[in-house]
Amino acid sequence: MILQDTTANAPSLWTSLINHPLFEEIIGIALLVLVAWLVDWLVKRILVRLVSRLVERSSATWDDAFLKHNVFGRLAHLAPGVVVYYGINLIPGLNDNVILAIQRAVGAVLIVLAAVTIGAAVTAVGDIALTSKLARGRPIRAYFQVVNLMVYIVTGVLVLAALLGQNPLVLLSGIGAVTAILLLVFRDTILSFVSSLQITWYDMVRIGDWIEVPEFGADGDVVGVDLLTISVQNWDNTVTTIPTHRLTQGSFKNWRFMSRSGGRRIKRTLWIDMETIRFLSEEDLERFRRYDLLTDYLTTKRQELIEYNAAHVKTPDIISNVRRLTNVGTFRAYIAAYLKQHPKIHQSGFTFLVRQLAPTQQGLPIEIYVFTNDTNWVNYESIQADIFDHLLAIAPEFDVRVFQSPSGGDVRAISGAAG
Repeated sequence: MILQDTTANAPSLWTSLINHPLFEEIIGIALLVLVAWLVDWLVKRILVRLVSRLVERSSATWDDAFLKHNVFGRLAHLAPGVVVYYGINLIPGLNDNVILAIQRAVGAVLIVLAAVTIGAAVTAVGDIALTSKLARGRPIRAYFQVVNLMVYIVTGVLVLAALLGQNPLVLLSGIGAVTAILLLVFRDTILSFVSSLQITWYDMVRIGDWIEVPEFGADGDVVGVDLLTISVQNWDNTVTTIPTHRLTQGSFKNWRFMSRSGGRRIKRTLWIDMETIRFLSEEDLERFRRYDLLTDYLTTKRQELIEYNAAHVKTPDIISNVRRLTNVGTFRAYIAAYLKQHPKIHQSGFTFLVRQLAPTQQGLPIEIYVFTNDTNWVNYESIQADIFDHLLAIAPEFDVRVFQSPSGGDVRAISGAAG
């Protein structure tokens, strides 16, 4: 029996691969991927590094923001995508439907990469804008966030159009059908954007402003103004985050204008026990004339009363017919004279008022309404404390008693006297 060598006539593996109907397509795709990888490597290793070095050596500062946000590196990712998008047509024997599917997928990826690059560029421009004098304290960053949001919304439409092979305008025309859903999803974003426009247009809030928002328990300096939120660092070093649209919907207090004016208000009341109010005697007047702050007041006022009483009073022995000075009125005049010579109180350009309000169950209120010429919080509190330390201490000299609610000691004293 003669054995035949069947392997001699069998085709080799290489011959089978070459003769395979998908051989050319596979080789073409492999070569295209290799070329795309080489282009990506060259762009990143040569062009991006070259641009980065030029930016680092440049004396300008604006281009540093683009390097910081990797705009050039993101832009480099477009090169291999472009190679694949157009190179797929050069592969022989590839089915038209496959080419179309690959181009649509690669086109969608290119759109996403372009959007990411544009987003990084917008953020870099925002950083550059924040360094300008015009942007100091203003929520400029919020507007660039809105631009990025619009870029990503348009990107979503373009990606969908690329995958479906439809005209983007056709898809945009159909957005009206989902407007209600978009408004619901982006409600806070839209409201916050409109609010940020109001805040900027009316200059309501800047970074560094001291604001009070009782609704959110915020009382401190504004440290951040973004599209959706405003951050306030409170005086206890906690941070309160307030939705931007909620700030304009409610009420808040901004102390910036007080600081800018150069005057900070003191509005405080001394409550006088009405049982201690009385007319002044001649002995009292002689005693008060020794007070330098009252000398001019008493001289002028006494002469005025003498002239009035001489012209209008027929029976001076009746006390109700005669105009006389009171201890509480003289005390009020002393307060006004004391504040007028105080070096830390504005004497002009601001309201200066020491007035008597309607009596209440707590006594007779003497309200002090003046402005300090130092708006620093610590200094302001010190000035205010010094003023009222003096007034509370000097009040007994006028035989007036400052009212306070009975304390436990008062109750025990009354109980002891009754016993």
